[in-house]
Amino acid sequence: MNANRLFLLLILVFPFFYSCENSTEQQEEVPLESMRNEVSATKVTVAKAEKRSFDYLINASGKVEAGRQVMVVIERQGYLKELNIREGQYVEAGTVIARLDNTDNVFRKEKALVQLKNAQASYNSEKLGFGSILEGEDQDQVLQLDEQLKASSGLLSAQIDLKEAELELAKATIKAPISGKVADLQLKPGSLVNAGDELCEVLNTHNLLLSVKVLESDIPFISLGQTAEVYPVSAGTGSLTGKVNSINPKVDENGLVEVGIKLGNSQKLLPGMNARAVIRAPQSDNVVVPKQALVYRSGRPVVFTVNGKEAKWNYVEVGKDNGREIEVLDGIKDGETVITSNNLQLGHQAQIQIAKENE
Repeated sequence: MNANRLFLLLILVFPFFYSCENSTEQQEEVPLESMRNEVSATKVTVAKAEKRSFDYLINASGKVEAGRQVMVVIERQGYLKELNIREGQYVEAGTVIARLDNTDNVFRKEKALVQLKNAQASYNSEKLGFGSILEGEDQDQVLQLDEQLKASSGLLSAQIDLKEAELELAKATIKAPISGKVADLQLKPGSLVNAGDELCEVLNTHNLLLSVKVLESDIPFISLGQTAEVYPVSAGTGSLTGKVNSINPKVDENGLVEVGIKLGNSQKLLPGMNARAVIRAPQSDNVVVPKQALVYRSGRPVVFTVNGKEAKWNYVEVGKDNGREIEVLDGIKDGETVITSNNLQLGHQAQIQIAKENE
């Protein structure tokens, strides 16, 4: 009885083992190419790698400055009698913008004139006593004697006193040193001022400058006359075009170099405004691809190219990056088609389908 049951059990189990073994053999015989074809292709967008000029973009920020700005300083003590300017007013160079009370200086000049007349009379009187000598032929002796007479009569001293009085009188009239707009007006009419007090600043805004700080590593790519795009922080001002007109030959403690960018006259800009500059530095011809074509695998840069209906994995050496495009120094060639989307998870020889422009 037990033998019969064992026999029946073997008959039932044997086909099961045979079936499993046969199934395993069939699975092992399925070609890898067939399995790959069953995986749906990844839709990708593509672009051409091109060997052409590449604009390296150097970004820097700074403040707008006036092309010329001069502080107007009071040169003598006195009361501010007149003030003919207001902040924001445009003045021409040489225009009288303020006057100090000059009563004492007028008196001093009149006094100097009287002293000069007295000294001139003394000089003429003394000169009569040396008539024959002054009429001599020895010109050096004549000039020397004449200077001595001017000194002894007080004429030289009186002439100097008059010049000093005229100079002090001139200091009472304050003129604009340059043409420009008045800024930071410090004083009011009637104020008692001293020599050295600041009255205002005059800014020439016809030629504005943007002073920016650039990394020392980027300085080799900047030269005088290079074009720069300037974007003021203020809303609604748009962009402006400028040119590099100065490069400080000194690197500061933070590894930055000051670069001056000359701007044209613009009513949208005011000195002190913050702005961002983008300096274009053309590079030599290299293969250029869109930045989206570059991915990193295990810390190494990779660009996928199209190989028939498959993606090809290429390790590359990259150069500079301008935010939109990137240089490829080695790894792919001019004219190759590179994959620019859905490439983060792609593998070598992965099936791809190039998407149409409207997809």
